[in-house]
Formats: sequence, structure tokens, C-alpha cells
Amino acid sequence: MLTERQKMILNAIVDDYIRSAEPVGSRSISKRGDVKFSPATIRNEMADLEELGFLEQPHTSAGRIPSHKGYRYYVDHLVPWNSAGSAETETIRAFFAEKLNATEQLIQHTAMILSTMTNYTSILLGPEVFHTSLRHFQLLPLDDRTAVAIIVTSTGQVENRKINIPPEISVSEMEKVVNLLNSKLVNVPLYKLKSRLYSELGEEMQRHISHYEELMHMLDEALESDPEPRIYLSGATNMLTQPEFRDVDKVKDILDLLEETPTLLKMLAPASGGTGIQVRIGTENKHEAFSDCSLITATYSVDGEALGSIGILGPTRMEYAKVMGILGILSRDLTSLLRHWYK
Repeated sequence: MLTERQKMILNAIVDDYIRSAEPVGSRSISKRGDVKFSPATIRNEMADLEELGFLEQPHTSAGRIPSHKGYRYYVDHLVPWNSAGSAETETIRAFFAEKLNATEQLIQHTAMILSTMTNYTSILLGPEVFHTSLRHFQLLPLDDRTAVAIIVTSTGQVENRKINIPPEISVSEMEKVVNLLNSKLVNVPLYKLKSRLYSELGEEMQRHISHYEELMHMLDEALESDPEPRIYLSGATNMLTQPEFRDVDKVKDILDLLEETPTLLKMLAPASGGTGIQVRIGTENKHEAFSDCSLITATYSVDGEALGSIGILGPTRMEYAKVMGILGILSRDLTSLLRHWYK
């Protein structure tokens, strides 16, 4: 547990280092108006913080810089949340007020605005589910116990998966269900299929089809959708402007990794249960190329289901408070706008 004085000094060091990208000394900290301690006292506390693993000293005669542990403590306990400036807030609000008429255009512009506003790299995960609706559904029995569920989407994509047929279900009942589903759910967005299955077909199926519960369970399995996500990237070359990445090989490794869609999908996979902000610092990103980077992500959702993520990638010396504030506003506004579009 850090003392209040240690917290104040650690906070001051992180703030100064974020601004300057230079090791921070005790004298510069003592000159801050919000720190009322002598240089000697600050030096002693800095030594203790270094011993505890919150600070590092890159050179013997230099000041200190935050360690990954120091950044983690700063993000978890010291950083002021919701601290996006009024200018950033107004830019976001004005952008969404335009109500762009295509989701893809919206996501692309969001990525561009984020990278420009933060001077870091923005990564957005936008699922195809926004554009894709059901065109046709079919069940093809393979034998008495299995069938292939075929979903044809409005984009022409054909998805199929093998499902189990409950022993009580007859072929004629399956045909009734397929006809009913095609008459009621064509043109429904894929992400809404399951909820509409229960709200629009459930009561009618319960009245006219036996073994209702077994059939609903089978359809629930058949309509499990995994739309192909899309990655939108903006400001990748912003890495070149950061003093930490003057090493060309280091930047090349980062840029190469940003081209690997599976890696980005794993990093940006929406967290279940809402639009919480997550911060991964340095080695928490699980990739050596990103060991000197921090990734801050927020999810956006429709009808309570997380459908995509917004990410900002920058150096560990990132303006955490500003970025978290911007992402908080953006994820809420994006969620609100998409809910309006796809209700």
C-alpha cells in the first residue's frame, strides 16, 4: 500500500513523463505547484518507489521513469476518469450529430477522428452483422439424428453448421418450422435473429407445433451466428512520431503486427457485458512487439450485446486520462446511435 505522499509523487512523475518523454528528477517535481515537499524528501520517496517496482532509473545519473507496474497503479488508482477536454467532447458530439447514413462510413470516420484527436493509432472492430440480414433459412436432414442448418445472408454469404435433431421431432415438424421462420424472419438483422425467434415465432410455434421446447433449442443452435468482423485502422504511422519508437526495427515489428487480423481480433474481442474500458499495459498485451505499448479499449453494443470494440494503441507513456475519457464518450455515443439505427 502506497502512502498518500508516494501516490502524489508517483502521479506527478507519470504526468511529467507523459508530457516530456524524459526521465523526471526530484527538483522538477518539487517545482510543481501541487507538490509541497523538498527535493530531498522527494528523492527518498522516489528511491522507495523504485525499490517497490513502481519506478525505473534508465541511467545512473538520470531521473526516474514509470515502470509497467507504475503505469498500472496510475491507471487503476490515480488517473482521473472522464477527463476528456471540452474541445474533444464537442468534436465527438458534432460528429455523431451528422448521423452518417452508413455504418461502414461511420466506423471509418470514427477511426480517423480518434487517431487525429489522440495522435495515437486507432483500431476499430466492426462486425459485418450491422449490414447483414437473413435472406433464407433451410434445414437439410443428413440422417434421423442430424441435419445441416443453412443460412443465406443478404450479402450472399452462405453459413452452414451441423446440428442435432431431437428424437421426438418429425420431418414434417421441421418443414413447418422452416416455412414459419422464412415467412417471419427474412430481412431481420442476424444479431436480432435469436431474440425475434422467441418474440415472433415462439407463441405461434407453441400453439401449432408439438415438442416446442426441443424445437426452440434446435433453432437456437442453428441460428448461432458468427459474422466475419472487419478491422478499421487509422494513424498507424503516428507511432513514428513517438520518441520511444525511434528504433526502426521496433516500429516495423509493431506495424507488421497491425497487419495481422487474427492478432487484432484477439486483442479487440469485445468484453462480455457492456461498454467497460479496459487498459492493457506493456507485457499485458501478450505480444513482444507491443511490450512498450499500451492498448486502451472500449466496447460498443446494440440491445445489450457487445458487437465491436474501439481501441487506442500508443506508447506506455500514454495520456491515459484523456484517452479513457474520449473512449468513454465515444463508446456511449456510438452505442446510442447504433441502437437508434438498428432498433
